[in-house]
Amino acid sequence: MKFILSKVLLFFLFPLTWIGVLFIIALFVKNVKIKQRLLIATLILFCFFSIPLILSIYANCWDYPETHLNNSKKYSCAIVLGGFSSSDNNEQGYFNGSADRYIQGVQLYESKKASHILISSGSGDLLPGEFREADWVNTQLKTMNIPDSSVLIENRSRNIIENALFTRKLLQEKHLSPSYLLVTSAFHMRRSMLIFKKAGLEVIPYPCNYLAGREKHKFDLFIPAAYTLYTWQLYTKELVGYVVAAISKF
Repeated sequence: MKFILSKVLLFFLFPLTWIGVLFIIALFVKNVKIKQRLLIATLILFCFFSIPLILSIYANCWDYPETHLNNSKKYSCAIVLGGFSSSDNNEQGYFNGSADRYIQGVQLYESKKASHILISSGSGDLLPGEFREADWVNTQLKTMNIPDSSVLIENRSRNIIENALFTRKLLQEKHLSPSYLLVTSAFHMRRSMLIFKKAGLEVIPYPCNYLAGREKHKFDLFIPAAYTLYTWQLYTKELVGYVVAAISKF
């Protein structure tokens, strides 16, 4: 129930939801002055959250900075958080726009920086089907001839808290001692680090998949773009999730 409630509440915190709700209210309000104010507020919010430059500035502040690893140091496991693959209507998996998580995790293993690779992801859908991300990713790792002995699969987690708790248990069962690398998107790393620490698992951040903040400052950054509205949803989720995780016990 808590999992479902969190999904529903989060929907109402997305900027695009605010814009849509204000616009719909404005359509039905009969008072001209109130209607105008609502439409102006809608326009201001739309402009603010659709301009890439504003997102870029925020991303530069929020995204976890790159980690430069010690070339001589080896790590027992690269923990790769899911969210980089999806399933179609036939429950067939495919890589999505966050596939850099997978790429970086495999590169850490192939370069012998990490002796094991752990994939942590079940299904975060409200109505999950048969698809489990970690299981599908395991089939992809097999095609790259990565031996089963070097792969750990955690396929039950539905959110980042369960990622941390189930990963800790799996590492203990496999008797893999630190140090561990945590691989996830830069925008997702702050919340992930906080939750893994609260779960009692010390990890070294290895951020990737930078979505914004690295563009050159050019004229295009001032032009509203649809992708910016979607990306703000990701950052809003992370900010709210970080605050909730900071005050929660688990």
